[in-house]
Amino acid sequence: MSSTDVVVIGGGAMGSSAAWQLARRGRSVTLLERFSPGHTHGASHGASRNFNVSYGDPDHIALLVESLPLWRELEAETGAHLLDQVGIVNHGDFPDIDGVHESLAAAGIPSEFLPAEEAARRWPGIRFTTRVLHTPTAGRLNADASVAALQRAAAAHGADVRHDTRVLGIEVIGDDHVRVTTETETIDARRAIVTAGAWTSSLLGGIVDLPALVVTQEQPAHFALLDDSFEWPGFNHRPTATEDDWWYSGVYGMFTPGEGVKAGWHGTGPVVDPDRRDYTAEPAQAEALRRYAREWLPGADADSATWISCTYTTTPDSVFVLDSSGPITVGAGFSGHGFKFTPAVGRVLADLTDGRPAPGTFSLQRFA
Repeated sequence: MSSTDVVVIGGGAMGSSAAWQLARRGRSVTLLERFSPGHTHGASHGASRNFNVSYGDPDHIALLVESLPLWRELEAETGAHLLDQVGIVNHGDFPDIDGVHESLAAAGIPSEFLPAEEAARRWPGIRFTTRVLHTPTAGRLNADASVAALQRAAAAHGADVRHDTRVLGIEVIGDDHVRVTTETETIDARRAIVTAGAWTSSLLGGIVDLPALVVTQEQPAHFALLDDSFEWPGFNHRPTATEDDWWYSGVYGMFTPGEGVKAGWHGTGPVVDPDRRDYTAEPAQAEALRRYAREWLPGADADSATWISCTYTTTPDSVFVLDSSGPITVGAGFSGHGFKFTPAVGRVLADLTDGRPAPGTFSLQRFA
């Protein structure tokens, strides 16, 4: 049996960030990750995520404002290159886009509306039919490099980072005592942070009153680049009421260096057991995504799709959970839009282990 102040279960982006934040404070922290470094079984792998700043809610915006300098701080600390501020364009039917523009202005985050013709001139590889909200300080994160950098930084500050360590059980012994059982040992801690993505419910069932967390298998794809005459921004695109009734959802995407233009439907994949996935693209959605690339991404080769498989874990309101129940702190439901907030989420999770509350937007109480 071993002991630590805080044990973090789940070494994806959020757990690794929490370990970094705790270790920087001089806390004794052990990070347990079930799989090997760089694995592809969860939601934190791959080379690209949008650093999208287009939010209207003040709690999300506050995390965004905090996250940008923390990403740069992590880069400086580790020597890793993680964030490219190539901008993001939002187009199509966004009913709340004027409110987002106003909220960003109030927070000092630049954004501008462009007519479709001007957007097409700037970014000829993307087709536009509506006005566009351009956020120039948004951009693209390297997910694989970010997780690796967070773990290196945590270890450099003294964290015990363990891969290939599967947690079999969690037991609450008292208000300041948690016992975690792995396949090889038992670890006693004052607090536990659970950031296990698709495995959250199975680990915390009967321990924490969680909302229903729906796990789906998603299938974005990379399409070979045809037009490199401009710097590709990330993009978010929603269908208008009069077109594209074959869409499954809005589409997100970005250029991934060395791999092509990434695009994907948002949260529309089949519900799965994360231990029994087939990692295979659903044919009808795959064909629809090819059609999307053919009709809306003239700068990409729609016939060259390389499929990616990942999981989404989603709460009933699609807003993630950051909260504590007794000595257990939970970070869950980030899928589809959480990665950009990673370093600030790690700070919130670390604060929660000290008894500080998270913003109400992210609390468990909203589901009570």
